[in-house]
Amino acid sequence: MIVLHKTATVNGLNIFYREAGSKDRPTILLLHGFPSSSHMFRNLIVRLADSYHIIAPDYPGFGNSDQPSTTEFDYTFDNLAHVINGFVEQLGLNKYSLYVHDYGAPVGFRLMVMHPERVQAIITQNGNAYEEGLIEATFKPIMEYWRDAADETNRNQMLGLLKPELTKFQYVNGTRNPEAISPDAYKMDQLVLDQPGNSEIQLALFYDYQNNIKQYPVWHESFRSYQPPTLVAWGKNDIFFGPAGALAFQKDLKDAEVHLLDTGHFPLEEDLEASVALIKRFLADRLPKD
Repeated sequence: MIVLHKTATVNGLNIFYREAGSKDRPTILLLHGFPSSSHMFRNLIVRLADSYHIIAPDYPGFGNSDQPSTTEFDYTFDNLAHVINGFVEQLGLNKYSLYVHDYGAPVGFRLMVMHPERVQAIITQNGNAYEEGLIEATFKPIMEYWRDAADETNRNQMLGLLKPELTKFQYVNGTRNPEAISPDAYKMDQLVLDQPGNSEIQLALFYDYQNNIKQYPVWHESFRSYQPPTLVAWGKNDIFFGPAGALAFQKDLKDAEVHLLDTGHFPLEEDLEASVALIKRFLADRLPKD
C-alpha cells in the first residue's frame, strides 16, 4: 500500500499530511497527540488503507508542518482546530470518521462542534473529553502552571515534560513489554521538540489546555445532540488519561463501545493489531453501506 506524503497551504502555513487509500472509500481523519505527529499513525495507515481513505495531518509546530514562532502564530487549541478545519475544507472532506488521540481530542471535538454533519463516527484512543479521565497526580503540576505561568518552578516543571527521558517514558510506561516499543517513535518526536523555539510552542499549548476542560460541556452537548457512533479503544495504563475517561463517553453517547487495552498512552505502539481489528469491525457495522 502506497502512502503519499503531501503538503497543503492553509492560511499561509504549510501543513504536512499523509494520505493513503482510494478517495472513493470512506474517509478516516487521523488527529495525533502530544508530542507526536502523523508519524504515530505510520503503521495504522497501511493497515486501514485497503478499506478506507486515510488522511493524517501534522498540526503547526508538530512533525513536518511549518513551525511559526509564538509571535507569528497564537498557539491555542482553538487556532489549531481552525487550521485543521481549513485543511479539511481545502481537501474537500465532506464526510469522515474522526480518530482522536490526546491533543487530537480537543482539536477534533472542536471540528465536531463546528461541523457535526461531517462526522460519521468517532474513534478515540486516549483522547479525553471528561474530567473523570484526568489523572490528578499527573495534572497537578500542569494545574500549578495554569495558576501561575510566570513562576520559575512551574515553568521548569513544564519544560521537564519536553526532555528526552520524558518523551520515551510516555511511550513505554504502562506497556506490557517496553522492549517492543520502537525507539524510532519517541526519537522522531524529540527531534521536533528540540527544534529552536518549539519549547515555547509547547508551553503555550500546555497553558491553553485549561480551555479544553472548559469546553467539555460543549462537547458533551454535541455528543448528546448528534449521537455519533463512538469506539473507545483506550490504553488503560495511561499516565495522563485514566480508564474512567474512557467509560465516561457512555454517559452521553447511546452507541459508545468501550474497550480497555492493557497498554499505555500510545496504544498503537503495542496493540496495533487489536486496534485495527476493532476499528475495521466497528466502522463496517456503523458506516452507511453504499
